[in-house]
Amino acid sequence: MASVDEDGTDDRRDVARYVRLLPVVLLLGGFLVDYLTPAEFSGTAFYSVAPMIAAPLMSLGGTCLIGLGAVAADAGILNHFGYIDGAGGVSELLSITAVAAVAVFINRILHVREMRLRSARGIAAAVQRAVLPEPPQHVGPFRIAARYEAAEQDADIGGDLYAVQNTPFGLRCVIGDVRGKGMEAVEAATVVLGAFRMAADEEPTLAGLAARMDRALWRESERREGLDRLEGFTTAVLVEIALGGGELRLVNRGHPSPLVLREGGVHYAEPSQHALPLGMGLETGVAAVDALAFPPGACLLMHTDGVTEARNADGTFYDPVTRLTGVRFDGPAELLQALLDDVHLHTGGPRNDDMALLAVTHDPRP
Repeated sequence: MASVDEDGTDDRRDVARYVRLLPVVLLLGGFLVDYLTPAEFSGTAFYSVAPMIAAPLMSLGGTCLIGLGAVAADAGILNHFGYIDGAGGVSELLSITAVAAVAVFINRILHVREMRLRSARGIAAAVQRAVLPEPPQHVGPFRIAARYEAAEQDADIGGDLYAVQNTPFGLRCVIGDVRGKGMEAVEAATVVLGAFRMAADEEPTLAGLAARMDRALWRESERREGLDRLEGFTTAVLVEIALGGGELRLVNRGHPSPLVLREGGVHYAEPSQHALPLGMGLETGVAAVDALAFPPGACLLMHTDGVTEARNADGTFYDPVTRLTGVRFDGPAELLQALLDDVHLHTGGPRNDDMALLAVTHDPRP
């Protein structure tokens, strides 16, 4: 499995740093063009462009310095060629001064918008941390890791969810995907996670736990009418692992099947019976509970469809079985990071969906 360049972030920062020098380069370039060429050649365009480019790239102080530099450079050239006292010279100098003032005004507007955007991002990040807190790294003989990544850059909120809870019945985990986006999806995810956390310690069976979560989400949808009630459904996989290890049980409610990795081999944990997602109010009977071997060294990888629906430029979907087969990892955190890097490499650009990942490794070593 290949990984993305770890220095990519530093490279982008270097590019941004060089871009911020562009107003200075334009200012110096305009001055040299004016000074080294005959009087009929003018660098006025450079003096006008430099402050306007500085407005979104620089701070208030930097924008002011570029604006003052443009006015000073133009005044110096006009004085050098004897035009500063003429009507044309005064008009040109006033135009550059006006452009510099407008650039400072634009800089302030952009600054206010940036502050509001940062505040919104901070609120979104706080909500996301509240909805999806970091799971414990160790529970008994198990090592655990989770990752969430939004499809849109700088977006920190969505409908993908996961949770891990140590219960009297064993280690219980859930991963799910709420249909939809935005705050309504987050609201539904909160209901699902709240029902899971409350019922996980009380319900003796995994099927009973799934039924409790199903009823909670259906009750939440009662405020909607008609078919809208069916649009807030959540696909999910619930897993229960006895603290002694050796076996895991799972219930799949319309979610992508998790993967089991062992000794370099990878296979899907397919459900024996397909069931409807949570919150549709159409599920009857007891959910099927499947049991799988989970010996020491095995790793359970749960994911949302943002992984398997990630496509490259040719439209080929990402196949985690093919990409992970034969690859060994030191632990669940390393597995998830390598998987995210490989998905990024596969898509080569933006994705269409969020990704939530949860990995549990059976590692009885102290």
